[in-house]
Amino acid sequence: MNLSNLYAGPRRPGTVGVPLPGVSARIVDGELQVRGSNVFSGYWRAPEKTAASFVHDDLGRRWFKTGDLAVQDPDMGYITLLGRRHELIISGGFNIYPREIEEVLVGFPGVREAAVVGRPHPDWGEVPVAFLVEETAAAVDDGELIAFCKTQMAGFKVPREIRRIEALPRNALGKVEKHKLPG
Repeated sequence: MNLSNLYAGPRRPGTVGVPLPGVSARIVDGELQVRGSNVFSGYWRAPEKTAASFVHDDLGRRWFKTGDLAVQDPDMGYITLLGRRHELIISGGFNIYPREIEEVLVGFPGVREAAVVGRPHPDWGEVPVAFLVEETAAAVDDGELIAFCKTQMAGFKVPREIRRIEALPRNALGKVEKHKLPG
């Protein structure tokens, strides 16, 4: 663990907190990078992956590229994770963070879970597609859901397609495996 919400002082729900003592964090091109004595030194028997996951700054310090897209507030240094770099959707030149859309979707009555992925589009490069798991006996109306989304986010973020599935595919740790969602 490299970040934590403060025990004493203001807490910021929705953030992962601030760097722990002895840990430095920075945001470079939207990606969270960390360094410190408790940051691992590399991947076991994977020198290529290790080399691709670390960078050196102008002072020669080694930083781990977490793959997490993040923002850091300037006043207290709290960090908010926006998603994973490999999940970023670029549509018509705009960056779209699936997590933002997913949070809006699960705020709609009848939607239990949601996952958003980018799918190829001939004009925009990619567009967001939403996969929904509905509450039992729910009948979410696509038109109402899209109208709701349009009141909560910029138009380019609104899912271009809504698909329903029984359950989101998950790994042994319970993380959603978006690459296993139907094409």
